[in-house]
Parts: sequence; C-alpha cells; structure tokens
Amino acid sequence: MTSEFDPADGATIEDCRRALAASRQEADELRAELEETNRGVVALYAELDAQAEQLKRATELKSRFLAYMSHEFRTPISAIRSITRLLSDRVDGPLTPEQERQVGFIESSAAEFAEMVDDLLDLAKIEAGRVEISPAWFEMVDLFSALRGMFKPVLTNPDTALIFEEPHELPRLFTDDRKLSQILRNFIANALKFTPRGEVRVSAAQVEGDFIRFSVTDTGIGIAPEHHAAVFDDFSQVDSPVQKRLRGTGLGLSLSKQFAELLGGRVEIASELGRGSVFSVTLPVQLNGSMLPPKG
Repeated sequence: MTSEFDPADGATIEDCRRALAASRQEADELRAELEETNRGVVALYAELDAQAEQLKRATELKSRFLAYMSHEFRTPISAIRSITRLLSDRVDGPLTPEQERQVGFIESSAAEFAEMVDDLLDLAKIEAGRVEISPAWFEMVDLFSALRGMFKPVLTNPDTALIFEEPHELPRLFTDDRKLSQILRNFIANALKFTPRGEVRVSAAQVEGDFIRFSVTDTGIGIAPEHHAAVFDDFSQVDSPVQKRLRGTGLGLSLSKQFAELLGGRVEIASELGRGSVFSVTLPVQLNGSMLPPKG
C-alpha cells in the first residue's frame, strides 16, 4: 500500500523517493495483473469462438444428415404405399378379412412414416436457413375449403366432428399460404388425435388491428399447465395414456412455431387437463419484406 507522507511534516527526500518507488512497484504489479487478466480474457474468447465453430459445424452435419436420410427414405416409403394401394384395390385378386386388416395396418404405418420424414426434412431446412417463404394474396375461404378437403378422407372416427367456421368479413391475407396450411394441418391433426369424442373447431378472427388469429379448438383430453411450455419444443411429447398408443416425431408443433415466427407471427396454447385445448397462430394480414428470412 502507498505510504502517506508530507514534506511539511519533516519528511526527507529519501522518504519521498521510497514512497515514489513503492507507488511505482504497486503500479507495475497492477499492470502485470491486468495484462494477465487480458490474456485470460483473450484465451477465453478464442475458446468460445472455437466452441461456436464446432457447434455450427455439428449443426450443419446434423442438418445434412437429416436431409440426406429423409430423401433416402422417400423412395422405399413411396414403394410401400404404392404396393399397399395395389393390394387394397385387389389388383392381384381378393383379400381375406385378415389380409385386408394387415394391409390397412401397413398403409397407415407407411403414411405415418412419410409424415415423420417430411417433418425431419423441414427441420433440416429450417436449421440450415434454407426455408423459402413465398407470400401471395389469398382468401381464407379458399384456405379453409382446401383444409376441409384434405381431412375429409381421414375422418374415420364417427364420434368426433371436424367443423370449419366460415371466415366472414375478414380481409385477404398476404403471406405464405402453404406454410400457414401446414401449421393448421399440424394443429388439426393433433386435435383429432387427442379428441376421442366431441368436436374439433377451426376458426379465424381479426385481432390487434392488422393481425389474424387462427384457432383450432377441441374437446379432447387437454394438457396440464405444467406441460404448456414444452409442447412447442423439438421432439416433445406429453406423457399421457393416449400419447403412448400413438406414434409421431414430436416435431409437428415445434415446426408450427418456427414457421409462424418466419411469417412474422406467434403460436399460443390454452388448455386444461380433461377440458380440451385451443391451439392458435396469429399472423399479420400482410407479411412485410423485412420479416422475410435472409436467403442462404
């Protein structure tokens, strides 16, 4: 510590020199300590940069792997589905009831597998920054009509009704209708899966001025509040007896969230265990150019 002295109190020149030397020594020690700290900070930044580069490389390799495997799986899946269609159409002759049941099982499993592959490929594109957004003007009536037609062949449960509320007096949208359709398909498919009886209702309303909220409301099993935060995570699946009987990647809701954000919007959930769920996506009426992701 620096010595205090005052020449007026009789301090000698030698005392002053000793005090000055002590101050210089203290300054040198402090400078050395700061240099050592700076070297540590520089080394830490270098290590963080190296780890960030490794993480980026690992992410790129994972995305490439997912994309490659997804493409490779498409061919055998398509072949399986084509063969099952031929068998179902009795091209090679009639089927026994047991054979028909087994063919139906193979066909539904192949359809689920194809859906998983599509989800993995979409995930790989998002992580690689290669998702293309193609906005255009369209009417919500046309969107609902297309969704109604998509789900009509798969509504096999007579105890569950799928209802589309007509979007009256709502403006046209300027966004990527294919991405929006995929979000809503994921919501509807999930709702039908977890609604053994009752209804799944699809609606749209204008909110917050220039935003449209699309909602999928069901009377199904519901989700406990403690699981709400996790349902939009990658590979997340709620632990329930129904979930254990049903297969899937757990990617549908995660992809819906990421697509919504790419379109300048957000997804939300409102649900109680045993009282159904409401999944919604809120998007701007018109997607601005500034909201589009940079082209990779």
